[in-house]
Amino acid sequence: FKALASRRAFGLNFERHTPESVELPGRPIRKGDKVHILPPRGTTARREPGLWRVVVINGRGEAKTAQITRIDGDEPETREAPIADLVVVAEFRDFVYPGLRSTGKVELGGDKPFHTVINGENFHVLEALTYTHRGKIDAIYIDPPYNTGAKDWKYNNDYVEREDLYRHSKWLAFMERRLKIAGQLLNPDGSVLIVTIDEKEYLRLGMLLEQVFPDAQIQMVSSIINPSGAKRDNLFSRSDEYIYFVIFGSISVVHPRGDGAVKEVRWWYLRRTDVTSKRGTKKGGVAQFYPIYVDKRSGRIKCLGEPLKPDDPLDTAPKIEGTVAVFPIREDGLHMNWGLTAPSLQRLINRGLVRVTPGHEMQPYLFTYISEASLPKLDNGLWSIVGTRDDGSKIVVANEGKVTRATTAWKFTSHDAGQYGTTTLRLLLGDRRFPFPNRVLKKSPVRNGFLSAQPAAFGFGSFGADGMRA
Repeated sequence: FKALASRRAFGLNFERHTPESVELPGRPIRKGDKVHILPPRGTTARREPGLWRVVVINGRGEAKTAQITRIDGDEPETREAPIADLVVVAEFRDFVYPGLRSTGKVELGGDKPFHTVINGENFHVLEALTYTHRGKIDAIYIDPPYNTGAKDWKYNNDYVEREDLYRHSKWLAFMERRLKIAGQLLNPDGSVLIVTIDEKEYLRLGMLLEQVFPDAQIQMVSSIINPSGAKRDNLFSRSDEYIYFVIFGSISVVHPRGDGAVKEVRWWYLRRTDVTSKRGTKKGGVAQFYPIYVDKRSGRIKCLGEPLKPDDPLDTAPKIEGTVAVFPIREDGLHMNWGLTAPSLQRLINRGLVRVTPGHEMQPYLFTYISEASLPKLDNGLWSIVGTRDDGSKIVVANEGKVTRATTAWKFTSHDAGQYGTTTLRLLLGDRRFPFPNRVLKKSPVRNGFLSAQPAAFGFGSFGADGMRA
């Protein structure tokens, strides 16, 4: 007892489990391999539990079968299964020698810096990167599984019973192994590790980060991702998530409005996005479906046309030589309304507060604007005009007072999972559904101008939504 008590660790205590395994579907089945039995094709059933070892392989071609024995059960069990119904499994303790194989590329920037997407089991990918990028990474953004108890995570959140005192241990062991490798990749002279999490594990994650990176500066930020809130049992509706910043070396926080720094203000999309604002509905009315004439050569707005009635074809709008008549039409062809009436829009055009950018087949030009409600900020000096674009719109930046430090409570529209997840994907994919859209499009705070590492040479996303993308 004294020997064990003398070795007791202080701080966050958990079991270093090694329960993880990864399936290798591209790997041929060989004698001696560990395998899983796949569920029947064409079904959504989960595979049957159990880890098996291949003892003998019989037959040839499509008729090839394997004799397999159960290696993780209480009782010995042997059966024969088609090779096509098996997949090789590597457990965490098994050696895996991953290689990278290019599956395609898109070249747009010439000799400029480029993005690399590696699709693989994240632990193996991180290990492979230590051979080429050890100590060279300036920023790592991690969006790990939140350990909510769901069964759709590759490393199931529910493999420890809820009443078990160690129900968080396997998640912590999963995270610790990857965080240690991430630490090897980060530049010790100036880099940052960013980890997002919700209330289920934020306390333990904070302690784990302190133990793995004792020499780093660590701070947690609360970020609003769902202003309307998400139901949590009979408790408060949750509207935020948490972002841990683990800062190494000489990295510094660049404050957006202090020390002479400036940032462009937000411009609003002119075309409405919600279906309740489509053409012919009461919302927006008849007055907000009208043509905007854009000069083909200059790309500038020449004039605004008269509103069309709900049943008027588009070609009833007058033609103006050298211009394109642009209506508020979605990519899927649905007629919407503009967000402003023509007189209101014209007042903003006169002040250079409407931008014109290339659009799509249905709407050849897109328009954004600064709302009239924000004009007092321009008039009283909180916002400044610092230039003019080719389309005639002004470059407007915020210079709001003497704020010198960003706070730890963030409410950025770009972090809104609904607006910048669901809405953006609907614009891209139409009516197709996508689970957890905020996981797809969530922005790293590095890209919002808050962090700067010198030199900023390389960055990558370590874990993805399902814990499998590196």
